Amino acid sequence: MSENWAQQRTEAAREHAARLAARQDAEHVRAEEMLADFVRRAHDAGLEPEPLQVRGYGGRGTARTPLRGWYLRTDRTSAVSTDGDFYVLTAPLGLVDRLRGVRPAPRRPPLVLGAGGKDGDSIDLVDALERLLPR
Repeated sequence: MSENWAQQRTEAAREHAARLAARQDAEHVRAEEMLADFVRRAHDAGLEPEPLQVRGYGGRGTARTPLRGWYLRTDRTSAVSTDGDFYVLTAPLGLVDRLRGVRPAPRRPPLVLGAGGKDGDSIDLVDALERLLPR
């Protein structure tokens, strides 16, 4: 009996994990579509992209990147590039990084920026994007 119960629990855990992964993937796809739409709208509105920089952990300097885009958060820790890719712009930076610059890797975007952070640190992606567009 306990072996059957263990198998049922294992299968339930697998099913739960699969549903969670599918939900997260759907959220990422929706966020990617929002970023692509924003880039089109920003271009149409003449919103100029700016050079993006990576901030060091704990405020330890900045490093330039080859990227241009728009910062999504006022603390400049995340951005969307002109290609519509999402970037987290914080990293451990050494002296060489600060001198030569870095090339951050794009990530799948979330629907909420800073989710799970301190109160007031999170913002819905749609609100961050709307804030950037001219009215």
